[in-house]
Amino acid sequence: MTTQIKSLEEYKEAYQRSVSDPEGFWKEQAETFTWRQPFDKVLEWDFDGPDVKWFLNGKLNITENCLDRHIEERGDQIAILWEPNDPTHAVQQYTYKELLAAVCRCANGLKSKGITKGDRVVFYMPMVPELAIAVLACARIGAVHSVVFAGFSAQALADRVDDAQAKMIICSDYNNRGSKLIPVKKIVDDARAIGCDSVASVIVHQNTSDEIAWTDKDTWWHDLIDGQADSCEPEMMDSEDMLFILYTSGSTGKPKGVVHTCGGYMVYTCYTFRNVFQYQDGDIYWCTADIGWITGHSYIVYGPLLAGATSMMFEGVPTYPDAGRFWEICEKHKVNQFYTAPTAIRALMARGDEWPAKYDLTSLKLLGSVGEPINEEAWHWYNIHIGKEKSPIIDTWWQTETGGIMITPLPGITDAKPTYASYPMPGIQTCLLDSDGNELPEKDVEGLLCIKFPWPSMVRTTYGDHERCKLTYFSTFPGMYFTGDGARRDAEGRIRVIGRVDDVINVSGHRMGTAEVENAINEHPNVVESAVVGYPHDIKGQGIYAYVITQDLETDDAFRKGITDVVVKEIGPIAKPDKIQFVSGLPKTRSGKIMRRILRKIASKDTDNLGDTSTLLNPEVVESVKSGAL
Repeated sequence: MTTQIKSLEEYKEAYQRSVSDPEGFWKEQAETFTWRQPFDKVLEWDFDGPDVKWFLNGKLNITENCLDRHIEERGDQIAILWEPNDPTHAVQQYTYKELLAAVCRCANGLKSKGITKGDRVVFYMPMVPELAIAVLACARIGAVHSVVFAGFSAQALADRVDDAQAKMIICSDYNNRGSKLIPVKKIVDDARAIGCDSVASVIVHQNTSDEIAWTDKDTWWHDLIDGQADSCEPEMMDSEDMLFILYTSGSTGKPKGVVHTCGGYMVYTCYTFRNVFQYQDGDIYWCTADIGWITGHSYIVYGPLLAGATSMMFEGVPTYPDAGRFWEICEKHKVNQFYTAPTAIRALMARGDEWPAKYDLTSLKLLGSVGEPINEEAWHWYNIHIGKEKSPIIDTWWQTETGGIMITPLPGITDAKPTYASYPMPGIQTCLLDSDGNELPEKDVEGLLCIKFPWPSMVRTTYGDHERCKLTYFSTFPGMYFTGDGARRDAEGRIRVIGRVDDVINVSGHRMGTAEVENAINEHPNVVESAVVGYPHDIKGQGIYAYVITQDLETDDAFRKGITDVVVKEIGPIAKPDKIQFVSGLPKTRSGKIMRRILRKIASKDTDNLGDTSTLLNPEVVESVKSGAL
């Protein structure tokens, strides 16, 4: 098993070694896994390409390391513990033996449908065990999985299926989410009506007994796996073979498919899981994320299973049937590590201190935060009311593109300071740059957060468009991976991530490209042009503020609803603007670029210093926009 750091001295020693001898450091971690053929070189890299390869010529299958290698020692231990949306329904659990058998049956079912190594399979499912099982089944046979969060619209789903040229979609009939029943299969049918020509078959998991439409490409999940053998020889994969594609919003309208590969992702997610969460045998670990996001990939499925942990999945939402649901689950299952988003913490904090007070939370050893920086008020509430000031809080910073946690306190090892992600993990060489690309090595300084040396789980490419990967992450500062975030380093060297410096909004921990939302708004027939920015939001962290130029004189709530409906149709409810301001014009440079800096300040009610507007193409519009701000 990969190394677990136990003290501050061990952290400092591991970090120093990972910087002075990164190849030796990661070779040592990688050799703790099962390889069909040992790698013959640890690393080749060139950030200009970019071209990064880890554990060259090593052959493996990640599911052997998640499942098979644990059977002898912990075959009867619970691997996945599933809590349903409705608390009156039965909990499900899979031991490592049972999970391996279920994965193999599904893998054999996928093969019976013609899925082979390299084929792309798209998922559009709720948080049910079958999602984790089928993701692992894809990895078992070398198929590339791409999970799409089951809250995106039919159009957004079709865009992702078409980009990946997926051969199969796996979905459920309906999604139980709080008091809602979401017609997941219907959204898949709608997506197929507007695209998805590459799809040869659709597998439908029966999550409810409600009726659905049926086509000749559809197969029930239970029919797919019925009679399949519970053993399946794992496909031998190269360390650099694709494991999955995960689509994320960027600063252009088209979502980009972030590609992660087998070997490096395996080594890094296991190493970070064991160290960040200080997992011990027998612990119950719960990450509340959705597998539709990178957090669910790395810290519900792969990281915990690689480490031989018990990982809990939850189908529902934190406020159903009431605002005590998270804490009721923690008490019921005696959860030890709890990892959630600041959005959820703020929403539950707003419901009152009496909810967590009803439950016994003494099993909690560690509290985690993910998705966005946690604000100080929420940090203190989490510490006092959930952790009882006894459970360390880890405020983790990382990205879809990084594959795993990059900057975090280590619980009980390195100190934690509210609003600070703290210190880099071993192997992560962070630096702050000024806008000209000069490194800022001193303390008490603010700059642009970059990484100057590769790490095993980093993005390899953007699917089908390598140039976009280069332009997005490696062109701003040659020889560096640019995170797109600004950050501050304090006097002790802790890092505080301040937020995006590009046109990306972090809404409830989910990244939304401003261009993607603008493109959707502009689909409305009476919208001439729009500009979208983020603004401070008490619950979500950032809300979406849309400035809209329209042909319609009736700029009323019905029109706002019409715009919102278009966004929901094009992207999904997650991208709904919180505020829509109708404007006569947008501040632009003489080259026609929208000055979002000014619009962000107006949306944030920070209008004391808008800077010099006299050089704008239309400076008079600034006062007009300012006076009409919501």
